[in-house]
Amino acid sequence: MAGLRFRRRHRSAISWRGGAAKRMKEAHQEAALFRRRAVAGFLLIVLALTALSLRFAWLQIDRHDEFRARSEANRVLTRPLPPARGLIYDRNGVLLAENVAAFRLEVTPEQVADMAAMLQALARVVPIGEDDVARFNNLRKGKRSYQSVPLRMKLSEEEIARFSVNRWAFPGVEVVPYLTRSYPLGAEFAHTVGYVGRIDSEDLTRLDKGDYAGTTHVGKTGVEKYYEERLHGTPGYEKVEVNADHRPLRVLDRVAPQPGQNLFLSIDINIQEAGEAAFDGRPGSAVAIDPRNGEVLAMISVPSFDPNLFVNGISHADYAALLAAPGKPLMNRVLRGNYIPGSTMKPFVGLAGLETGIRKPGDTILSVGEFHIPGQSRGYRDDVRGGHGRVDLVQAIAQSVNTYFYSVAFDMGIDRFSEVMGQFGFGRPTGIDLVGEGSGVLPSREWKRGRFNQPWYPGETVIAGIGQGYWVVTPLQLANATAMLAGRGLRHTPRLLREVQRGIGDAPEREPAPPPEQVVHREGDWLAVERGMIEVVKSGTARGIDRDFPYTIAGKTGTAERYSRTDETWTSISTSAIERHQVLFEAFTPAEDPRIAVIVALEAGRSGGRDAAPIVRRMLDAWLPGDLEREAGRNAATASAAEPAG
Repeated sequence: MAGLRFRRRHRSAISWRGGAAKRMKEAHQEAALFRRRAVAGFLLIVLALTALSLRFAWLQIDRHDEFRARSEANRVLTRPLPPARGLIYDRNGVLLAENVAAFRLEVTPEQVADMAAMLQALARVVPIGEDDVARFNNLRKGKRSYQSVPLRMKLSEEEIARFSVNRWAFPGVEVVPYLTRSYPLGAEFAHTVGYVGRIDSEDLTRLDKGDYAGTTHVGKTGVEKYYEERLHGTPGYEKVEVNADHRPLRVLDRVAPQPGQNLFLSIDINIQEAGEAAFDGRPGSAVAIDPRNGEVLAMISVPSFDPNLFVNGISHADYAALLAAPGKPLMNRVLRGNYIPGSTMKPFVGLAGLETGIRKPGDTILSVGEFHIPGQSRGYRDDVRGGHGRVDLVQAIAQSVNTYFYSVAFDMGIDRFSEVMGQFGFGRPTGIDLVGEGSGVLPSREWKRGRFNQPWYPGETVIAGIGQGYWVVTPLQLANATAMLAGRGLRHTPRLLREVQRGIGDAPEREPAPPPEQVVHREGDWLAVERGMIEVVKSGTARGIDRDFPYTIAGKTGTAERYSRTDETWTSISTSAIERHQVLFEAFTPAEDPRIAVIVALEAGRSGGRDAAPIVRRMLDAWLPGDLEREAGRNAATASAAEPAG
């Protein structure tokens, strides 16, 4: 029994010693594991600190300039300063386009949490139309979220006051002062000066974003569009310190914008206004040109429209009304009006016959009331039953004898006819400094083949000789050709820009003109045509138009039928002769030393002498005082230069 107890104690002692050894081994293993984990942790910490240090060094050293710039950008805001648009004057210094102070609402999109809700709430404070919202959303597409976008232009004082009271409710919305374009004479120069409009998505694709930073308007038509680069100027900028809400605190730096150039046009407001009044609302067009240099003295298109409607965005209702207006006020008749020239072509056809040698000034033809192409029975009528008898070029122009010009055109043939008439500028744009000029139609074999895929017939050549058939001219083309007659065959490119004021305080500088082209080469040819045009006014179809006028006037009437005599329209208007014709009159004066050439085209009238010529006379009466004053000055200067010294 004792032995058994001994063995048990012995085994228990051995077991205890084994357990203790095991526990010591486990403790040693735990200590080794801890040391390994500690080393690993330390290494991880070292690696993390190393990575953090490298990252810190990269951010603070390698990208120091970048982050400094970002930080500065959060503190300093660079705002573009749009330049003041150049002003536009007439030749006498009368202001045609100016800048006036106004206020607009601007929105910074990134500061607005819910744009739709904000616009809806804002509309209850300041009237905002669907057109305003549409333009605003369109402009947002081309700008960054931190850039302000115009929402509503030209606020009234009452609207500014209402918004100021509620401004706290509209973060990101500001009332901003700006200069807006204004046309003090309204519709009078709408087609010539044109207008500016708000920059749209189409404009953004072609405009330089840097040059137009901060600018909201751009030239859309007329001189405003053609000379956009000169009128726009150069933008400036200012650096403004802002707080966390982007509220300005102070201006740190400022570079002033350079305003656009001021333009002085060749237009004379006195001639323009006299012509406008003489039209008395009748649809048509008038152009006056100085034949010595191509300067346009007047450009009239009736009816017209108020360009101020377009400056800050025309409403759909106003635009629809202009489109639906029966007189098409948006169409620039000077550049794109299509007129059948009628007898106004006769001086050019007669001159073409002389220049090509088909006729001599003294050659005569017998007018018996009809002209017949050899071998054909069809007759082409004169205006006088039985004809005018035997006439030369001077008499043919004075009495508007169709037969003379039928024969000239037929003898020339359509190919030579088209070539020579093209030298007078018909069938192509004149090259005036405006956008959108039409080409008209110069009758030719090629034109008809391209337009109708049909051959040319001799009878079409005959009627082309009196300005009928396929002929279409713009008023500007006809005025330019008339100025060429007045300039004795010297053709200038018509132009509107006369002088440019490049900087504040600078004197206006004369704009150089492109060189002229000599078209008529023999003075005797031109003199024969001139004598015929003088007789038109003295004893012909425009007699009496020169009554009490101090200078000799040379002119030519034109009356082109708008409707065929054989259709129902002619019958229906047979009691209203004024509706039957397009009527024209072209003239220049003084005939011996021309200084102005004028054409008037009316879309409805009885005759050129009765309806169009009086408008020309009104324009010449308005031009006369200035010409007499200039002549007196020139004569005084000549006399002073002729006096002996001492």
